[in-house]
Amino acid sequence: MALLPLGLAPKTIKYLMFAFNLLFVITGIILLSIGVAIHQLFKQYEPFLDNNFSSVPSLLIAVGSIIFIIAFFGCCGAGRESYCMIVTFCTLLIAVFVLEIIGGTMGYVMRENVTSVVKGKMLNTMAGYNSTKDIQLIWDDLQQDFDCCGTTNATDWINRYSGIPMSCCDRAVGTIGSTNCTLESPTLHSMGCLDAFAHFAEKHAGKIAGVGIGLGVIQLLGIFLSSYLAKSIKNCYQTM
Repeated sequence: MALLPLGLAPKTIKYLMFAFNLLFVITGIILLSIGVAIHQLFKQYEPFLDNNFSSVPSLLIAVGSIIFIIAFFGCCGAGRESYCMIVTFCTLLIAVFVLEIIGGTMGYVMRENVTSVVKGKMLNTMAGYNSTKDIQLIWDDLQQDFDCCGTTNATDWINRYSGIPMSCCDRAVGTIGSTNCTLESPTLHSMGCLDAFAHFAEKHAGKIAGVGIGLGVIQLLGIFLSSYLAKSIKNCYQTM
């Protein structure tokens, strides 16, 4: 396939394609960074979440990785004025756009379901606090990290075990002898972990939604530019 003279394809669109590909690569880096960060955050508290909360960040990571391959077709296609490569770039860009919109939509759906999912998981895992070391460590970390206690409040522990874990109170410094965490302890965490953690999960699910849909809108510009350039190149071939 012969290359076209530069003057026959609109130079402005061609240079905009290069600029967009740079922006496109940046969006890929953003997707990768946010996907990895949120995936690690959700993985830390995996027992309190369902599989959807790890699959959506994984989708962002996959899309972010694919973007680097797609950008190659865009740059080469614009530089060589190759109709086939531009069409391939446009097609892949549409696929990425669809995946980002799906990821964003799933993020919003997760926000709506966070409280019900987390509540059920928390109540189930509380039953294994004394028998499973991993569950105990996760609950202790959760209650220390979020300054919370129990699912709804500290009485959840009392009703189940007739006592409250030490992680429900701030660690005493400089105390000699044994200390207990009770309803009368001045450092008892008054907030339930359901409210604290659900707010945390909703916030990060909202980030996924915003990033997925926001960057998806940016891809529309690339779809328009690549479609216009492909059409210009095709018209040039027809007139040669």
